[in-house]
Amino acid sequence: MTLRVVGAGVGRTGTASLKRALELLLQGRCYHMLEVLAEPDADLFWAAVVRGEREDLRSVLGGFVAAVDWPTTAFWRELAAENPDALILLSTRESPDRWWTSYEATIVRILKERIASDDALLARHGAMVVELLRKTFTRGWDEREQAIAAYERHNEEVRACADAERLLEWQPGDGWEPICAALGFAVPDVAFPHENTTAEFNARGS
Repeated sequence: MTLRVVGAGVGRTGTASLKRALELLLQGRCYHMLEVLAEPDADLFWAAVVRGEREDLRSVLGGFVAAVDWPTTAFWRELAAENPDALILLSTRESPDRWWTSYEATIVRILKERIASDDALLARHGAMVVELLRKTFTRGWDEREQAIAAYERHNEEVRACADAERLLEWQPGDGWEPICAALGFAVPDVAFPHENTTAEFNARGS
């Protein structure tokens, strides 16, 4: 596993757009929650990781050049340590309130639907993500004050713990320039991707 970018930003901070942008820049695959949804039984692997039963992240990330979003962002320290030359990319929103508004309308809503679903696979996936959030983010993952506090705490921990020379803070409106400068690439002659809006997220149901 050799990652060139380790994403440290939580979900709903432009991670789907980052996934697409990094894949264009690095000409390789970027791991994201979308991979968990697409790969049968990937949720079982991550459930075992969350419970401390497995640590072999390399077994699922071996073919990837970058990783952003949950579930990998919960283990950004481990991934940064295993990939000492990787850029640590902390994606955030313009304010905690804007993050919560997007998070509540998408991730919170979908997870509640999934864990109550009669579809065993959907319910299992939802349970895995909820367990991840409870153990690595906050037990109050679906409560505004607790979730916002966890979001701010997570970002401050990244800022405090990451090597400053490796850390890039980025918001969706920043576009290509800071990422390309940090990675040593010319800015592509295409618009920065804008993926997984709230409407798109909810239309897909994931």
